[in-house]
Amino acid sequence: MQAPSPISDALAKRNAIVLAIAMALGGSSPAIVVSLGGLVGMNLAENKELATLPVSLLNLGLALGTIPAAILMRRAGRRIGYIVGGGIGLLGGCLAAFGIASFSFMLFCLGTLIIGMYGSFNQSYRFAATDTASEAFKPRAISWVMTGGLVAGVIGPQTVIWLRDAVATAPFSGAFLGQAALALLSMVVVSFLRPAPVSATPKAGAGGRPLSEIVRQPRFIVAAVAGLVSYALMSFLMTAAPIAMVGCGLPIESAALGIQWHILAMFGPSFFTGRLIVRFGKERVTAAGLVLIAVSAAIGLSGIAVAHFWATLIVLGIGWNFGFIGATAMVTDCYRPEERTKVQAANDFLVFGSVAAASFSSGKLLNSGGWETVNWMVFPPVVIALLLLAWQYRVRAAVPA
Repeated sequence: MQAPSPISDALAKRNAIVLAIAMALGGSSPAIVVSLGGLVGMNLAENKELATLPVSLLNLGLALGTIPAAILMRRAGRRIGYIVGGGIGLLGGCLAAFGIASFSFMLFCLGTLIIGMYGSFNQSYRFAATDTASEAFKPRAISWVMTGGLVAGVIGPQTVIWLRDAVATAPFSGAFLGQAALALLSMVVVSFLRPAPVSATPKAGAGGRPLSEIVRQPRFIVAAVAGLVSYALMSFLMTAAPIAMVGCGLPIESAALGIQWHILAMFGPSFFTGRLIVRFGKERVTAAGLVLIAVSAAIGLSGIAVAHFWATLIVLGIGWNFGFIGATAMVTDCYRPEERTKVQAANDFLVFGSVAAASFSSGKLLNSGGWETVNWMVFPPVVIALLLLAWQYRVRAAVPA
């Protein structure tokens, strides 16, 4: 097996930087929706149980957009696909702002759904960074892209704080207009992407193995479960936290800053997560992330002061980073170059479908059982995922080198 060419990794590093900047802009969209979606829902929805519906629809849009995004990028390439995705984000932000201004809960929800579809393009940035990377650089390429989310963790909440009252007659709509502007900027940034062709030169068997065969691999199953548990539980707690904070008498600013600290914790470790994976292995880093998610729920059960909520969100963010990046790196072991688009789409559909389900259930559980019930629900999925990871680690360790 030949060593990867330095030129290949030079291109991978260039693309990772471009994608990290795009992530900084596009990654701010979920922060804006999560910070304000439930609060706008409380103002616009007649049935207050539907207050978290806009956030849930964001996650549903993520799931629904994964396969169409993959098909578009397979046919037109990554760059064109990401430019189209930015246009979708622009449309979603404008529609959400108009929904607020016209006091239409339905239009606002449609806007957040479309913003979620924009997010399905952004989420594939981490895979796009590996397209031209050597095996050794892949975990670091993923981490490089995810560091863009660190900047998004500042841009998103600060957009909420600075622009939420920009339109005097429609509170909060200014933040969504800001989100639309950021999506427009991302279209400019991704135009500098120079990816490898998504599909190889047509030849016999160019499409690779059937998807059904690939997803039945034990490693893919374990990776997908670890990824969906990490992301779904993060979304589960994050969706409920801002409403729970306001419900406990804390100010909106505390909720927005809590989300900001959470997103900083989600992406900040990306500076070294790739190196940790190279040193300790994908399974161990993923398992550490799942344990931290369980710790965050334990902190949430310990009190309802600002410090408790913020500590919960910070530890949750770090746990998500280790769990999700580790699981993503595991997925890259499961496919050949010609199979990557369909396998990545299948993985993300599973992950974000579960995230949508978790987000929908979060609002109902918070309304019926309170913040304490939401936290208790974290532990069973973590245990299941950890057992699967331990089994996969033992299987791989038993295979002779």
